[in-house]
Amino acid sequence: MRRFKQELPREECLEILEKAPRGFLSVTGDGGYPYSVPINFYYEDGRLYFHCATEGHKIDAVRACDKACFSVLAEPVKEPGEWWYNVKSVICFGRVHEVTDDTRHDTLLRKIGEKYFPDSYNMEEDMRRNAPRAAVLEFVIEHMTGKRVKEK
Repeated sequence: MRRFKQELPREECLEILEKAPRGFLSVTGDGGYPYSVPINFYYEDGRLYFHCATEGHKIDAVRACDKACFSVLAEPVKEPGEWWYNVKSVICFGRVHEVTDDTRHDTLLRKIGEKYFPDSYNMEEDMRRNAPRAAVLEFVIEHMTGKRVKEK
């Protein structure tokens, strides 16, 4: 990181990954073009997890090249008396692959669901209907940086 004074400590990066609602998964798409998609995710123990369809551009790209980047913005904050935002971001580099073990696949889908579904949601009914049609992707973080920026 060039601007080392703005670098976030690892613990703060991990906190952002645990709390942020969405991020952007970037992979190499058709013809070598970058492909970045906003996506829900779940973070645990140095790994990010996503669900997606079993067919389509995103999973085709992951199957063709496992190198990926994932970026997240924490909720911007305005300090009292300031007009500008203070923003924290995290960028992860690593490799992404499909989870093929059925038990682990379903466990991870439930964890993703627990992050987003309200308590009253019938997750088991959703799993019965949709889990067979969903893929789970695991992103193994190899390198991560975080940054604090005042947009002034």
